Amino acid sequence: MFTGKTLLITGGTGSFGNAVLNRFINTDIKEIRIFSRDEKKQDEMRRILNSDKVKFYIGDVREYNSLYKSLLGVDYVFHAAALKQVPSCEFYPMEAVRTNIIGTENLLNAAIENNVKRVVVLSTDKAVYPINAMGMSKAMLEKIMVATSRNVSEEETVLCGTRYGNVMASRGSVIPLFIQQITEGAPITVTDPYMTRFMMSLENAIDLVLYAFCNAKQGDLFIQKAPAATILELANALKDIFSAGNEIKVIGTRHGEKLYETLLTREEMSIAEDLGDYFRIPADNRDLNYDKYISCGKSISSEFKDYNSHVTKRLTYEELKKLLLSLDCVQKQLKLMQGV
Repeated sequence: MFTGKTLLITGGTGSFGNAVLNRFINTDIKEIRIFSRDEKKQDEMRRILNSDKVKFYIGDVREYNSLYKSLLGVDYVFHAAALKQVPSCEFYPMEAVRTNIIGTENLLNAAIENNVKRVVVLSTDKAVYPINAMGMSKAMLEKIMVATSRNVSEEETVLCGTRYGNVMASRGSVIPLFIQQITEGAPITVTDPYMTRFMMSLENAIDLVLYAFCNAKQGDLFIQKAPAATILELANALKDIFSAGNEIKVIGTRHGEKLYETLLTREEMSIAEDLGDYFRIPADNRDLNYDKYISCGKSISSEFKDYNSHVTKRLTYEELKKLLLSLDCVQKQLKLMQGV
């Protein structure tokens, strides 16, 4: 589907954008456009890639005009631009609103105006039962995607989304921090030893986005099933890999942090379609007859539970170590320590 096509990635200088480039750069895709406001990272990517297939656009999703111009002639969009750090969104919630909410509305409207064929927006587990500003803004991102999709035919533009937990070794992941603490001989700071997290790689994240891209109907949201591990298991596995003797220090749960990641609510599980490795949440496409929302309720069986990192498959210790050893940042640090 990408042969001879043009793909634009918002926030394309981040971890996800770099991983997509690695996946697509040597295929027969016509052009990949990187849209972001970070000119330094764009310049670094330009020098490293040195590819005529990759074009760079300086702009901000908060500015409709810069988005509109960059989308001229684009076939597909992966919308990854966002404020993702929980603390910064807590201190500056309106900045999260401007980027994650208004920026998404701008992107969707500009894509529709430019006759973009498919748009995939990237969301997060923090949008489920949100307790912080970042999660609330991402929950609104999902609602805006679904609401906008109601007014667009699939023959014009297909809008869909994905939702996943923390991606291993990406920006904001605890793994690079643990590696740094190990190499510095400092205590490894664990917030709660029983805290669980889904273990998902960047490659898994791309697989999820491509699955949504290929299979979505208007307004669909997709979730990939993933195994989990506790933060204590993660810290100990890294200690073993690096033959480290660092102390593990429990510092307590941080503000806005959850004990476990939830990818589907109980209510979503009642309507979700189990596709084997994925869940599909179809869009709520009821019309604007408010009576359907207020008077005509829908019962949800008590058998449905939310899908979270406490109840999913738990990795064995050896499986976790094997997964960690597959990460570039772990392999890179091992080579440095071995003097390779």
